[in-house]
Amino acid sequence: MKKQVKKDVEGQNPLLSNYSGLAQEHNKIPRDLYEKYSVKRGLRNPDGTGVVVGLTEVGEVHGYIMEEGDKIPHPGRLRYRGYDLYDLVEGFQKEDRFGFEETCFLLLLGKLPTKSELDDFNYYLGQHRELPDGFIEDMILKAPSDDIMNKLARSVLACYTFDDDPDNLDISNIVKQSMTLIAQLPVMAAYAYQAKNHYYDRQSLHIHAPEPGFSTAENILRLLRPNKKFTKLEAEILDLSLVIHAEHGGGNNSAFTMHVVSSSGTDTYSSVSSAIGSLKGPLHGGANIKVRQMMEDAMNTIQNWDNAEEVEKYIRSLLNKEAFDKSGLVYGMGHAIYTISDPRAVLLKKKARSLAIEKGREKEFHLYHLIETLTPKIFQDFKKTDRVMCANVDLYSGFVYNMLSIPWEMFTPIFAIARISGWCAHRIEEIVSGGKIIRPAYKAVAKKHLYSDIFERT
Repeated sequence: MKKQVKKDVEGQNPLLSNYSGLAQEHNKIPRDLYEKYSVKRGLRNPDGTGVVVGLTEVGEVHGYIMEEGDKIPHPGRLRYRGYDLYDLVEGFQKEDRFGFEETCFLLLLGKLPTKSELDDFNYYLGQHRELPDGFIEDMILKAPSDDIMNKLARSVLACYTFDDDPDNLDISNIVKQSMTLIAQLPVMAAYAYQAKNHYYDRQSLHIHAPEPGFSTAENILRLLRPNKKFTKLEAEILDLSLVIHAEHGGGNNSAFTMHVVSSSGTDTYSSVSSAIGSLKGPLHGGANIKVRQMMEDAMNTIQNWDNAEEVEKYIRSLLNKEAFDKSGLVYGMGHAIYTISDPRAVLLKKKARSLAIEKGREKEFHLYHLIETLTPKIFQDFKKTDRVMCANVDLYSGFVYNMLSIPWEMFTPIFAIARISGWCAHRIEEIVSGGKIIRPAYKAVAKKHLYSDIFERT
């Protein structure tokens, strides 16, 4: 029987309250020390650029030009293995086919596949989507979680047990593990959601088998929907979302996590679960949920969604910390690197318009468009700055998922399903070219103390 700990009148544990105070007191480092020792907080330079800590051939993010120490805004570009994202998307859309699997091949193996190579790659994914015997019952249904990202990380770690050679760092083995995880992560996420929906929300349990001949996007829709049905346009726009989220350079938090953890020589499953843990953070992967919540607040607050003056008033109330979560942020606007445009947002917005027409939600789409076009000037006026701002991909991704009837609990897991190809590419790159455990320096600034006997302490 658990020992009962006395609580104070507010129902709080006074012991833990005291511990909390000590933890706060003894972990507060004065801000001026960071300046004194030239610490780049967040690995960011004073001008906002990132500290260069490594080299990569996997992805390149471009949003500005540095000229004589000044950051000059520039249209955003995103390249996968040197290929412009715009060109990749135009290529597979022109040929009326899905592009995520081709993107995975490119990121993992470094080249665009031939027709036969892509067919073989798709066949492998199709044959490995099914989870191992007993996995669904023992790892998912018997231990459901109300947080799908948490369940996803635990499921990936569990894969170690089902692998005959999990710690083998031979590249052929890592490629095999990566391809299998790319195939199975959508299934794990969908089943984790169904378990959550059943055991926490008391809804019917739907466990559909993945279809080997379907693309990743088609399988996600099939596994999430009770009737397994979807339209071609729905699958196409989800496929596009997976493509544009697949990679974003080595410096984003989860990719950097993958490099750091992989550099220790640990296994693929530990590395991927660590990256999932990073992406779970609301400052990284959860922004599209915030956008959707903000937009629902906007739709409830603004009476005429076509009225630019009303929309402007709402944006100002966000900046004034009067609306939504009172954070002072307009979620979905602005980016650490992109200035004039985020290519992912440009591509997704185009498809979102088509889907909004199919779903009869053109007015809602127009409200998103007004938020995008009005915010930059309002922000400059409000903050008295000349900073150039654009919509980021999160402004439209949550709207797209909502139109696809994808539950908000799956927004960030879909991000992980897309990004695992980039993560695994960075892992392979670290194993092949890294060679050293990543260990940056931390300056110790604690005062020195003499040890005292326990009865002499205060």
